[in-house]
Amino acid sequence: MSVSLSGPAADVATIPFPAGWCATDLGSLRPCASTYAVYPLESLPPLEAAHLDDGFDWLGGAGGPRSEHTEHLAAMERELAGAGLALPEGFAAFYGSEHLCRVFDEVSVTACWSHLSGPLPSPAEEGARLVRFLRDQQDCVIWYLYLRPSGEAFVVFSHVELESAGWWAEGEPTEEVRAAVASSLMRCADTFEEFAYRFVVENELWMQAHSAGAEGPLAPRLQAYADHYASAAS
Repeated sequence: MSVSLSGPAADVATIPFPAGWCATDLGSLRPCASTYAVYPLESLPPLEAAHLDDGFDWLGGAGGPRSEHTEHLAAMERELAGAGLALPEGFAAFYGSEHLCRVFDEVSVTACWSHLSGPLPSPAEEGARLVRFLRDQQDCVIWYLYLRPSGEAFVVFSHVELESAGWWAEGEPTEEVRAAVASSLMRCADTFEEFAYRFVVENELWMQAHSAGAEGPLAPRLQAYADHYASAAS
């Protein structure tokens, strides 16, 4: 996969990032040769019936006590505002909620954990920022919220830990470094709630598929996901 760059100040707001969904298997429904594989987005179940509107009603909503991330989110909002950017309401609601912010950690079958960064400069687009929010236990894959000056916000993943790499910290990086880091980014969801829904449902479905004696009926959202793959295989 590649992202072409024409310079640090180039107007590249229409970069078409490579796309795919990075995840593990779903039992016999969707095999995986290793811990993770990248699946074509068009192969995934459609989510229209999930009615995703940044309210997270399928997880009980975003109300209740505020989370430990509240101050960090406020500081992030201030920094982003200085760059003409803002966090999507759904992302702020999710990580600002005490009962929602732990969901990824609780369901992940590959020991992924939530770890919010501050806004990180994009290696691909001038003025864009990334916010790391989730990482695999061995950093095999790291997920970021990607924020564009246009107001577009979506989710990407990479094998590069941008904050620790600090590639921007010592002056302007070389074009080769920018291109290498940029080419590691793949778009995996058009909204944060879309990512959250797939991540949670797939991990719940994995647990059902790999649990001995789990023969009972699936929850409706899991059944709809499983039916998609069963239909594609028939």
